[in-house]
Amino acid sequence: MTVLGWAPTEPFTWLHLQRGSLLPSSRVPRAGDLSKPNLRGPGHEVVVRKTENSSEMEPHMLSLSGEYCVEGKSPCCLDSETLSQGDKEYDDILELNQFDGLPYSSRFYKLLKERKELPVWRAKDEFMDSLTKGQFVVLSGFAKTGRSSQIPQWCAEFCLSVRFQHGMVVCTQIHPQQAVDLALRVADEMDINIGHEVGYTIPLETCCTSETFLRYCTDDMLLREMMSDPLLERYGVVIIDQAHQRTVATDVLLGLLKEVALQRPELRVVLLSATKPDPKQLNLFTGSALPAIHLEAPEVGEVAYSSTGDSYFCSALRLVLEIHRSKEPGDVVVFLVTMQEIDLAHDILCHEKRGLPPGLGELLPIAVHPDQPGSLPTFGEEAGQTRRVFLTSSPNEDFFWAYSSINFVIDAGVEKRFVYNPRIRTNSVIIQPISSGQSECRKQLAGPTGKCFRLYPKERQLPAKIRPRIMESDITSTVLFLKRMEIAGLGHCHFIDRPDPGGLMQALEELDYLAALDNDGNLSEMGIIMSEFPLEPQMAKTVLASCEFDCVNEVVIIAAMLTAPSCFTVPAVELKPEAAQCLMKFQHPEGDHFTLINIFKAFKQCQQDEYCDEEKWCQDFFFSHSALLTADALRTELTDTLRRIELPVSAPAFGCRGNTVNIKRALLAGFFMQVARDVDGSGNYFILTHKHVAQIHPMSGYGAKSPKLGLPEWVLFHQHTFSEDNCLRTVTHITPEEFVQMMPQYFFYNLPSSESKDLLQNILSRGASQDEENKRSSSEEPQDDRTSDRCVVQ
Repeated sequence: MTVLGWAPTEPFTWLHLQRGSLLPSSRVPRAGDLSKPNLRGPGHEVVVRKTENSSEMEPHMLSLSGEYCVEGKSPCCLDSETLSQGDKEYDDILELNQFDGLPYSSRFYKLLKERKELPVWRAKDEFMDSLTKGQFVVLSGFAKTGRSSQIPQWCAEFCLSVRFQHGMVVCTQIHPQQAVDLALRVADEMDINIGHEVGYTIPLETCCTSETFLRYCTDDMLLREMMSDPLLERYGVVIIDQAHQRTVATDVLLGLLKEVALQRPELRVVLLSATKPDPKQLNLFTGSALPAIHLEAPEVGEVAYSSTGDSYFCSALRLVLEIHRSKEPGDVVVFLVTMQEIDLAHDILCHEKRGLPPGLGELLPIAVHPDQPGSLPTFGEEAGQTRRVFLTSSPNEDFFWAYSSINFVIDAGVEKRFVYNPRIRTNSVIIQPISSGQSECRKQLAGPTGKCFRLYPKERQLPAKIRPRIMESDITSTVLFLKRMEIAGLGHCHFIDRPDPGGLMQALEELDYLAALDNDGNLSEMGIIMSEFPLEPQMAKTVLASCEFDCVNEVVIIAAMLTAPSCFTVPAVELKPEAAQCLMKFQHPEGDHFTLINIFKAFKQCQQDEYCDEEKWCQDFFFSHSALLTADALRTELTDTLRRIELPVSAPAFGCRGNTVNIKRALLAGFFMQVARDVDGSGNYFILTHKHVAQIHPMSGYGAKSPKLGLPEWVLFHQHTFSEDNCLRTVTHITPEEFVQMMPQYFFYNLPSSESKDLLQNILSRGASQDEENKRSSSEEPQDDRTSDRCVVQ
């Protein structure tokens, strides 16, 4: 094999144009493309393979025949033995990428050698045969088998073999960061361009074109796409990866895909799972168990169990330090339970490593949170003499598919789950053992020569499978989406496990309160518009109400800040007083929602100041730069959505009294179910909907007050963290008159009896009496028509 930096000066003859290419017509390369220097960047030199009889290179190129591709064979495995006799008359053979028509680079062959060593390659023929003959294919294998990177490439070859006449390939992931990483890796392996032939779509970011034939996306983004394309007619193959996690979006996708597959027999559906699929998943599509391809992974070198009763947290940190002192090579993955544990472990290891002998090399703790992208190093980075310690939690078992350097896994054996309680409309936090499948996924990360330390007794019985999230989550947004899909023509979702009946009834009741349903239980016009926004239904209703009250600019900022990850970082213990002082500079007397507007506007002002370093500004004030950037992007998307559906976008008016009142009205239009009253004047807030008592969170502008004096009597809150600290978060002062004005009357009548409800009833009665008096006055003295104060956005 000869590696050349090749740029021909003579006109080039394209044989595959004469013989017929399987490429889409818009992607047939032009002769001028070959004169571009190094189209794929550094390390992608053109490779020319020479036959035995060659004496000099002929300026010709050779492509695959249509027959070869239809047989399901990949040109990445092409060698001289597979060429036809007519091809061998050419002295020099330049292998072409079947997807872009350009010569393969040297890096392609290097990566191809690595790919062929993956366990999934042993099942390629079986998989391609199943994909050709059947509509549904099920394959299971752990993260490092290569299932998430290789299967989509083979599906792209299948679609190419039929000239993409049924559409392209889409592969779903749970985490946005994983979708991006896989797209980058696959584009590199296929020797094509990211953002062109291979792309990705995640919330607030799209990197693909109309010519993209392989796209990674998050499962919720594919669901949103189904609102405009219910039959997914753009796609010939739909791959649902990480099906074992049983997220709400994945289960809903599978339930809808059964209906789509009945209407599109040419569609292929591929189900990928780390563990052997649940029998219910295998029976979903056809009513009988589908045959599944299982990828065998090599055994892990050593598995050790803990027999002591020590805390898993302390045991895990001691193990990390012992591994580092042993000088055995390899990175470490530690599975803890909560974000607080991850951050605390990171701080402790950073402190402890200062006292380690320098001859051991550097110890580098890395906190990897499930919902915070960018915390992992790029998958190609080498650590050198540094031992990386990845501190993470469930469900991040698949995050480390690209790290061959991992040699140690420390597994706490428990996880944190949020279980939604529809009666009190909040989540309960449960710490429970992981499933046996999760335990195996974690163990496999150590590899055949590694060690897995399980910080629980060997005799502990782990649950066989993960409980489906659709049975434990607030499904109000899901019900709104499914109601929208009924309008689009998909009237039935075949759930693998049906949602909790109590949760379903609560979701329908909440949508009815928000005026998203009509009298027949179908989506109202309000509900259709609400479903257009990538927001929770209550927040979507708030944004729509802001159009009525001329405070769109401010409410959209609030919606973006509360939907994006929290903009507040967790400071070290010694820096907490300083962080509290910094936050006081942005606090607004009306409440935390207004404080968020102050923070966002200050951030935007810093962005526009050429002398202001926005990252340092965020660091100085203990804000998360990435979270504020996400909020800014989400604000832009929400504003664009309002303009697209031709709703009014008011000019900024933050600071004036009328604007403040209107913002509160808009918030109450969506969050009237989240109102509490201080019953004794000491900060014990009675929540009207379920009669629980909670306190304001210390991070709130009101919670920071030491003597609890001057606290507002009535507040609207965004979140009630019931199990963690029983606190109300993001709190704003309201008046009972504003509350009565904005809440639906049938919601008020359904509230449980309480002293607070009696107070509201008195206000309603006084208002009714006042209305009667006004009517009598108007009958005696003619007056101009006036609009009622009650919100019309109901």
